[in-house]
Amino acid sequence: SLRDETLDMEIGVAGETGPEVRLQALSRNRFIGAARPGHPLGDGPVTAERFAAGRHISVSRRGRERGPIDEALSALGLRRTVVSMVSGFSAALAMARASDLITSVPERHTEGARAGMFSFALPVATAEVTISMLWHPRLDADPAQRWLRDCVRAVCVSSR
Repeated sequence: SLRDETLDMEIGVAGETGPEVRLQALSRNRFIGAARPGHPLGDGPVTAERFAAGRHISVSRRGRERGPIDEALSALGLRRTVVSMVSGFSAALAMARASDLITSVPERHTEGARAGMFSFALPVATAEVTISMLWHPRLDADPAQRWLRDCVRAVCVSSR
């Protein structure tokens, strides 16, 4: 999307990028779970078994069906049911807020978007992720894009 000018900037967990994409790390985040207010998962301790038994929304820009959470559950002999896959955390949170689905999102990066939701520590250990800002090099010198990148950096630094 950055290469074909569909997007000017992306913020999220960056995987492998090539030289045609600029990247700047903004913050480190741990993943947490999120569900609608009043979700049954909130009626007791969130164990790995109860978490895995729910229906999940997975976030993957590249369409990967399994990730670190699935691997951690698998090590405990558990498997979660992913019923929907989306490419962004905002979409996952909107779906979880309006359904009985559960999603996993970066804690600090999604703090405002999760307001009022049931948020909880994941019952399995996962590594922290780096949230990054990505853009195409053709926008390096663009004054509006530079201003926007400066604003994003300032917000991320002030929320640490």
